[in-house]
Amino acid sequence: MSRRAWSAAIPILLAAGIIFVAPRPEAIKPEGWRLLGIFVGAVAGLVAQPLPGGAVVLVAVTLASVFGGLTPAQALGGYGDPTAWLVLAAFFIARALIKTGLARRIALLFVRMVGGTSLGICYALTFSDVSLSTVIPSNAARSGGVTLPILRSLCEVYGSKPGATAGLLGSFLMAAIYQNVCITSAIFLTGQASNPLAAQIAAHSFNFPITWTSWFLAGSVPGLCSLLLAPLVVYRLNPPEIRRTPEAAAFAAKELEAMGPMKTPEKIVLAVFFSVCAGWATTPLHGIDITITALLGAAALLVSSVLTWEDVKNERNAWDVFVWYGGLLMLGKALNDAGITREFAGAVAAQFGHLGWPLLLAIALLVYFYAHYGFASITAHVLSMFTPFVGVLIAMGAPVGLVVFAFACFANLAAGLTNYGTTPAPMFFAQEYVTLGRWWKVGAAVSVLNLAIWSSVGFLWWKVIGLW
Repeated sequence: MSRRAWSAAIPILLAAGIIFVAPRPEAIKPEGWRLLGIFVGAVAGLVAQPLPGGAVVLVAVTLASVFGGLTPAQALGGYGDPTAWLVLAAFFIARALIKTGLARRIALLFVRMVGGTSLGICYALTFSDVSLSTVIPSNAARSGGVTLPILRSLCEVYGSKPGATAGLLGSFLMAAIYQNVCITSAIFLTGQASNPLAAQIAAHSFNFPITWTSWFLAGSVPGLCSLLLAPLVVYRLNPPEIRRTPEAAAFAAKELEAMGPMKTPEKIVLAVFFSVCAGWATTPLHGIDITITALLGAAALLVSSVLTWEDVKNERNAWDVFVWYGGLLMLGKALNDAGITREFAGAVAAQFGHLGWPLLLAIALLVYFYAHYGFASITAHVLSMFTPFVGVLIAMGAPVGLVVFAFACFANLAAGLTNYGTTPAPMFFAQEYVTLGRWWKVGAAVSVLNLAIWSSVGFLWWKVIGLW
């Protein structure tokens, strides 16, 4: 059987196994149980990828209407959810940042300021990624469109190319910056596309609303610690032969000079960038939903002609995300309404209640984190494991805020384990500066660091700010 046939068979067999073989709890209606089978099949399809992710979810949405007891309006309801439109609008703003060159200018400014050493280059590109992640909900767009082209150019300035000269500079930078891309994704609600999905699940299923500000407040302190220390771990395990890099700052200065002064489109995008960030940060004061703030920013870019309607239509990644994102939002909500999450949490709590929630939290987080060796997508990880794990721990008395943020953030951090953990991973690995063995060794070491920081500094910080 061909690989594609196997990848198609796995989701179908899993869905059929749940619907026709697995015993259905009495509290769950038959249509709710069929919906669970469709959902599990969709998640397996996102992992096995017999079809693109958007196509898999669209098939699942259709089947949910036919067999899952949902009306067409209910099945398609996720596409009217404000969170789906928030992600879509943020992608359009990201396109303007890249199209006008402002994103590249920001990265080059950081390199010019602190790029005098190999560690300085790493921190410069890291914090340019941090600044862009405030509004760009795609670590792939930030990495592929901004960070990676500059990084590759800097490596070649020093004669560091794949193969014999990779160790001069490129091997360290590729590994270190990728690890920090995963950490940055955990710091902001807009750091990665599945973060708003986790926030939506937390609000709907566990009555714990998350705002852009509350996520940033939670992620800022442990995230900053990880961003500063992770490169040092990589530096120890995979040290560059070139330590001082004055030419990097000179390269950035030369590139900025070639770009010339900021042009009007860049200034407009910069104004929108700051306005949207300010609007999100001050939502508690003015009460304007963050989705409306993002849509206002996108509208301003269209009215000013910085973005054209052709740009919007051609933003394929945005529309792809919108299709699978809206469908997954609906499936998650429908499962919760059917009582699936409640039944699962109750059954597990009955079996392991004697352990107490602190011990079970520690075990669950380790299992959840290292389960990412089996995922090539943060979204698939969150979709398959976030709700049941969080539901079980809350049923056992664990603080809601602690559990929600732990599992939401750890899914991003876990993507650093492998060369396929999230979309930027194959982008960086394909540059062929880092061997597979070294990539996994670095990923394992940084995973221990991140677990230590986020479960100590992070948990303590969350206690201080009243999350639990």
